[in-house]
Amino acid sequence: MSVLVGDIGGTKTVLALATEVEGRWRLARELRLPSGAYDALPELVAHYLRETGAGPRGAAFAVAGPVQDGRSDITNLPWVIDRRQLASAFGWERVGLLNDLEAIAWGIPFLGPEDLETLYPGEEGAGGNACIIAAGTGLGQAGLFWDGERHHPFATEGGHTDFAPATNREEALLAWLRRQHGHVSWERLVSGPGILNLYDFLRDQPGALAGGRHTHPIRRPAGQPGVEGEDPVAAIAEQATAGTCRFCVETMALFFSLYGREAGNLALKHLALGGVYLGGGIVPKNLELLRRSDFLPAFFAKGRMEPLLRRMPVKVILNPATPLLGAAHFFQADRG
Repeated sequence: MSVLVGDIGGTKTVLALATEVEGRWRLARELRLPSGAYDALPELVAHYLRETGAGPRGAAFAVAGPVQDGRSDITNLPWVIDRRQLASAFGWERVGLLNDLEAIAWGIPFLGPEDLETLYPGEEGAGGNACIIAAGTGLGQAGLFWDGERHHPFATEGGHTDFAPATNREEALLAWLRRQHGHVSWERLVSGPGILNLYDFLRDQPGALAGGRHTHPIRRPAGQPGVEGEDPVAAIAEQATAGTCRFCVETMALFFSLYGREAGNLALKHLALGGVYLGGGIVPKNLELLRRSDFLPAFFAKGRMEPLLRRMPVKVILNPATPLLGAAHFFQADRG
């Protein structure tokens, strides 16, 4: 049986046809589409089916938002997705709907060594709960509860919890963000839009960096990409990697330090001796910056709990198809 699987994000949607072959799901006819170019998911799905000629008997969608009773209001898109309406619209036997980070959690057990990069090995033989944190358009978080035999994935909306500053500069950052947004969550800093927030904050602080103000700004109209259509987040990361922009270097350094702090918070809340997994699109594209950053020192910096955190493996998910594979396995297990 073939199943349509999708990873529905605030920026892009990836759809593919999943077919079970000898107990494992194989993906084909993958298509990436800009989410914002469509008014609703059915319109996007109809486009995919026309383009590929696929005839799935069911579907499973990983969505960037909370899912309740088979329905989701997408956090960074003006979409409402209802699995019953989708099943009726396309004549499918069944539609699965789950949070995108929960889908990654479903996919992790089926990843091979080539799909993961070990940032920190942790304690050999340690096992138990695990957790996932993924910075992309937003900041997704999920957990995997260990029952003694296997992991059980579950979704959270932990990325929207309150940001807590730990330094004088972060106090100023919180005040700066609060003037713009009111409530300041971790997602306001540890995400693609968060990188832009950090960059703008540093740029706006006179004397924030040694040597005075920045001389190579990433100019962009409000809500638009950077110079000549470039992605400003990618431009900041590229210039930070090359060392050609002081503000970009400092932006990414601050980003990864904050990322490590919140990953450590999540790891403690889940007692993640079974592993801490970094997902999303930003980290795999910037592994060099990650390795030379203060991510791990910030991750470990939890006072008396540092020895516990040093027992936890930290791994980067390299396979971008993990949410699709996870959605297929969820579909297989879900009979609701």
